[in-house]
Amino acid sequence: MAKVQKEQKATAGPPPKPKTFHAVPLSTAAHRGSRQEAIMKIVVIGGSGLIGSRVVTQLRQRGHEVLAASPSTGVNTVTGEGLKDAFAGADVVIDVANSPSFEAAAALAFFEAAGRNIFAAEKAAGVKLHVALSVIGTERLLEFGYFGAKLAQERLIENSGQPYTIVRATQFFEFVGGIAQEATQGQTVRVSSAQIQPMAADDVAAAVVDAALAPAKGMVEVAGPESFQLDQLIRTYLTARNDRRDVITDPDARYFGIKLDDRSLTPDAGARLGTITFDAWLRRDQTTAAA
Repeated sequence: MAKVQKEQKATAGPPPKPKTFHAVPLSTAAHRGSRQEAIMKIVVIGGSGLIGSRVVTQLRQRGHEVLAASPSTGVNTVTGEGLKDAFAGADVVIDVANSPSFEAAAALAFFEAAGRNIFAAEKAAGVKLHVALSVIGTERLLEFGYFGAKLAQERLIENSGQPYTIVRATQFFEFVGGIAQEATQGQTVRVSSAQIQPMAADDVAAAVVDAALAPAKGMVEVAGPESFQLDQLIRTYLTARNDRRDVITDPDARYFGIKLDDRSLTPDAGARLGTITFDAWLRRDQTTAAA
């Protein structure tokens, strides 16, 4: 194991302020009610999950006919069950479903089988647009086999012959606690200081909704409005939770087995930015937890 070159315990006093970016914000809220939209039938695969449930809600608020498709509603993308009926008359299909396994071979098998069935059903039904959610930096994260499976999913979409928009998003605020847990040994959280630009699930959903209601754009990137060092982000999160685990800055620490640099988890120039800051999300999340 490589020797740790630098260790830094959390110190008293406020953490450095995150770097804030300014760009055209996600437009869902701004567009709502500002112009008349043609009502469409939109199928959301994975419509009961963290992002999918928010996508369904936002689309229904804008007046669209939305079908949340999942095994619980009789739609199984891996076997193809229920796809024909679900896609009948659909204008747009949104796929935000994830593999039930993060193991490389299992995830690849899931995305390939689901993709083949989805695109065959879309073409038969005359679906006009396919929208999928993916991960920023997928090609830079291949040490973790799951991301190789996500990259294969993107290639399948690109070669499907269907008009498509792939929304690549940065890490979600909702998963910061899981990152801390993955990096915990005893009462110590060991993470790198690589840059990360995470975003709220509500902003991710807004980006997916915008993509579904616009012409096909190929690949687009979305990110949060602020950039943090990963160790700083974890400290801020744990402090807000009154969690006393020590955060150690370790340049050799792995992120789900991946060696990070400042490009690994950040968007390219020109990415669209969400509007919800980490501090605002923390306050809202604490209020929800206390209710």
